[in-house]
Amino acid sequence: MTGKEIQDKAMALMPGQAKETMRMETTAKRPSYESILLEGEAKGADVSYFDGMVVSQFQAEPTYEKKVVPRKFQEARRARADRYYKALSLFLFFCIWEFISYMNAQNGWFNPVFLPSPVTVLETAYDYVLDGTLFMHIGVSFYRMITGFVLGVAAALIIGIWVAMSRDADNILSPVLNMIGPIPVFAFLPMFLIWFGIGEASKIALIAYSTFVPMMIYIVNGIKETDPLLIRSAKSLGASDYQVFTKVILNSALPKIFEGMKISLALTFSALVVAEMMGASSGLGYIIVNAKNWFKMADMFMAATLIGLEYTVFYAFLSLIEKHLFRWRNVGSSKAVEK
Repeated sequence: MTGKEIQDKAMALMPGQAKETMRMETTAKRPSYESILLEGEAKGADVSYFDGMVVSQFQAEPTYEKKVVPRKFQEARRARADRYYKALSLFLFFCIWEFISYMNAQNGWFNPVFLPSPVTVLETAYDYVLDGTLFMHIGVSFYRMITGFVLGVAAALIIGIWVAMSRDADNILSPVLNMIGPIPVFAFLPMFLIWFGIGEASKIALIAYSTFVPMMIYIVNGIKETDPLLIRSAKSLGASDYQVFTKVILNSALPKIFEGMKISLALTFSALVVAEMMGASSGLGYIIVNAKNWFKMADMFMAATLIGLEYTVFYAFLSLIEKHLFRWRNVGSSKAVEK
């Protein structure tokens, strides 16, 4: 089949306006379909006349890619660019921090000990690595955080589902939760120390409680905001109460539940630091308290930076799971508004 025959066959499949447009665009600058097919056959590729049309158009008009590439690929490129920008933002933050520390050391604006540079913080972390204690402190904090977080989420799921699905439970528990919910979780620290002692139980209990309170709100709201039309439709199709709950209500509430988990994570880390400041002998919070006693600002900055990095990793992990589970969601105006 010659290039002219390929072109005629492709044009026969097009409407009248498209035919006229294609005739006008067939100029000398565009490579022939025959040359594209011959080149593909030489490379052992099975090239159709549709492939020849696309390749020919792209070689004649490089911007043609923007017209044929699906929107999801463009969004994937934007997402990759956003990740680069976020990494660049963190890099610039540490660069500005280093620059301010250097200028302060040169000009003596204030005591340089108050603001150690990132290089000094890295050197301090390296000393902890050589001592063999840095990963021990990180591991202990990780254990306390993940145990308290899981227990808090599990308790919130059980009680939240009960409150949302039972009118009696809602009437009994909601007033109590609304009363104690606004109380700062750190006010309960002395009580937890008295009730559970100064061991691991009091620390994990405080972390679990700080996770439980906001998670309860998101779970109850997520279940109560389920569209009644979905429930009625499932029941009209013969679904049992168990199927309605697992297939409709729970799936509808999952986005809210994950949103609550991401919000609760910040409070979990806050409670972790406070819990490790009271009666602890290990952990990142303990490093901060111990460094305060000896005025080791670099140690404080190191522990605080590690806590922030640890939170960032866990938040990204939850976001990755959320993105995988809820790929159907159209999140935010960035998907609708072109910039």
